[in-house]
Amino acid sequence: MLRAILSAFALAMLASHGLAADAKPNILFIYTDDQSHRTVGCYPESYSWVKTPQIDKLAARGVRFANGYSGGAWCMPSRATMLTGHYQHAVESMRMEGTYPGSEYDPAKCPFWPKTFRANGYSTAQVGKWHTGTDTGFGRDWDYQAVWNRPKYPENSTAYYYNYLLSTNGAEAVTVKEYSTDHYTKLAVDYIQGKNRDAAKPWYLWLCYGGVHGPYTPEPRHKNQFVGEKVPVPADIYPSRPGKPDYASKMEKWVPGPNGEPIHAGKEKARKAGKTLHESVVQVQQCVSALDEGIGRVLEALEASGQLKNTLVVYTADQGFAWGQHGFEHKLGPYDACMKAPFIVSMPGTIPEGKVCNTPIGGIDLVPTFFAFAGLKQPWEMHGRDLTPLLKNPEAHWPHPTMMVSTYDHYGSATNTLPPKGERHNGVPWWVFLRKGDFKYIRTLEEGEIEELYDLKKDPEELNNLALDKAYDATLKEFRAATIAELKRTKAGFADKLPAVR
Repeated sequence: MLRAILSAFALAMLASHGLAADAKPNILFIYTDDQSHRTVGCYPESYSWVKTPQIDKLAARGVRFANGYSGGAWCMPSRATMLTGHYQHAVESMRMEGTYPGSEYDPAKCPFWPKTFRANGYSTAQVGKWHTGTDTGFGRDWDYQAVWNRPKYPENSTAYYYNYLLSTNGAEAVTVKEYSTDHYTKLAVDYIQGKNRDAAKPWYLWLCYGGVHGPYTPEPRHKNQFVGEKVPVPADIYPSRPGKPDYASKMEKWVPGPNGEPIHAGKEKARKAGKTLHESVVQVQQCVSALDEGIGRVLEALEASGQLKNTLVVYTADQGFAWGQHGFEHKLGPYDACMKAPFIVSMPGTIPEGKVCNTPIGGIDLVPTFFAFAGLKQPWEMHGRDLTPLLKNPEAHWPHPTMMVSTYDHYGSATNTLPPKGERHNGVPWWVFLRKGDFKYIRTLEEGEIEELYDLKKDPEELNNLALDKAYDATLKEFRAATIAELKRTKAGFADKLPAVR
């Protein structure tokens, strides 16, 4: 019944702006890398000096989700989720193999959903970064593909901005010298304008920018931006951190520099160069400027070609990135500073414009939403929920929690057994968190650790762990049970093997 209602709504939306009932919308999925919501001007958590006029314009034309989370805790699992509609604990056969970031998967055990769009009349395309197996799926999942295949060319895997190996439609990769953000934008604009696709078909384009991943290399035109601006120092940048699990209380990616400003810890080159928190954050924002310009050009191409009103545009990132919060200088952690990403959905004339939705949602919800908008039946059970009700009414009641799970480099049934205590990646163990309403529950998947519970309305920085407060025992039990239920719903093999807490 619900699917029928949503399908009827999708048809009504198409008719509302003059399209035939059988017309299929295009879908443009813009996916950036390691981009925190703090880097986007329309987010109130951004620094006061941040300027992203084009992304802000996109938000003004659609719905901005104030609490949007990524699909996974780092690049590869996020992309695996976006390609399968599953949390990584159900992505069977995906695995890291060979020299990092080498990885492989079996397409029979791990099918990617774009092939269903392709089989149902869509032209499918992917441009930019690829990070899920050496097999990119050209000819099976994609009609057109121009990708930087990091798993296949590990020796080139750090070339995020210049001199990256780009393979087009499965051909031998060639070195491209142009700044990657600008080049990927050109390829996307060409595709939108009709190049490399069947003009008679609706299309799906996954545009995967490599920015703003390290080494944070701005295009020369942006190198003088923001240098005099102030970057506040997070309250808990240095240990210890009362109320945090052992690994988080000891996280130490920063040390005080000669003048008292935080500098990178554990990175000899950074220490010798005196690379400060301020310099790092400014460099990231300079890289975002190129992203903002590129997204603006892509949206201009949509509008100039008359496709804006028939294209669902989604912009988000594979995860956020912490800069000093809780001592982090990376993703991987279960905290909003590490995971929260910009999340904007737009389709003028169909989706309300200039609205903010405060309901927590995740990247896992995008795949069923794409299928709903395309009017296609899901080829398998997805873990996310169709966001159409919130896109119709951003204040609608939403009974579902939002979950994120990190099992780092393990996928599918390989996650059934939890790693031994102390086995961590970049200092972070496996974890799961559940967000619903203002509260967020975190379970560290390591024996004898404390649980975490935060009221993000009162404590958005996640500094006060309410799990240690007896007054919140009932809320803690409720979230603990809901997390286990959500793990079981999504067939996590470790759902009945969670380590004991203290």
